[in-house]
Amino acid sequence: MITSIKQNNDAKAIFRNCGTCSRTFAHILDREFGHIKEHEERALNPLAGGILNQGHQCGMLWGAALAVGAESFRKYKNQDQAITVAISATQNILKSFVKQSGAKNCKEIIGYDLTSIIGMTKFMLKITLQGMNNSHCFNLAEQWAPEAIDVAYESLSESTKVKEKPLSCASEVLRFMEGSKEEIVMVAGYAGGLGLSGGACGALSAAIWKKMLDWCRENPDKNPPYFNNITAKGMLKAFNKLTENKILCRDICGQHFGNLKDHTNYLKRGGCKSIIEVLANS
Repeated sequence: MITSIKQNNDAKAIFRNCGTCSRTFAHILDREFGHIKEHEERALNPLAGGILNQGHQCGMLWGAALAVGAESFRKYKNQDQAITVAISATQNILKSFVKQSGAKNCKEIIGYDLTSIIGMTKFMLKITLQGMNNSHCFNLAEQWAPEAIDVAYESLSESTKVKEKPLSCASEVLRFMEGSKEEIVMVAGYAGGLGLSGGACGALSAAIWKKMLDWCRENPDKNPPYFNNITAKGMLKAFNKLTENKILCRDICGQHFGNLKDHTNYLKRGGCKSIIEVLANS
């Protein structure tokens, strides 16, 4: 399928306008699907740089997964089906991204620790010398966007049977935060550290996004801060205190989920209940 992003080759221009990698890929995919969601896209800003510049999963992945979740909600009337497809599609998106970039984590991709002043300074200096339009992140966005779109379309069209009610930790935290049915499905792919990959906690990212979404709705003419986001940093602090500074799903849960059934059973047994409650109330 030939899409507008392929015809116009404007991923870099979109990136410049959006300002963050996370918002960029939600923007791109939302428009490919024919549904503009400005508040939801802007709310993704803090997930750039691997969640508040922590260097975990690239913001492009968080943004793409959210857009795929939104489309899954529209495509499948049954919520269980929509959640299942959203998680499966996110897994395919992740595989595609790693094949293109060589890694899923921001720190590995850009080669700098953005949590340190030295790392951030070196990163910004490199961008200045290269020119923003020729930076590694901009080039990666341009290279991956067409395939990301194709993978999203293909994954959302796959026939996925639902034998039992699926649970996503990210969706569960949205339930506690009184998110809408659509929002609950939108974040489903964040489950188990994004597509059950065991990376940085998907419930954390979902909760930060929801808090920023509420903020965006209250402040329609503003963008949530990318740097020094006090609200999001407070949520991360509360999360780190509870988990003793563990942020990777596989470290927190003590296991890597092989499939959605394993993740669902873990949550049914009360796994991550305290984390979900703390995040929802932060």
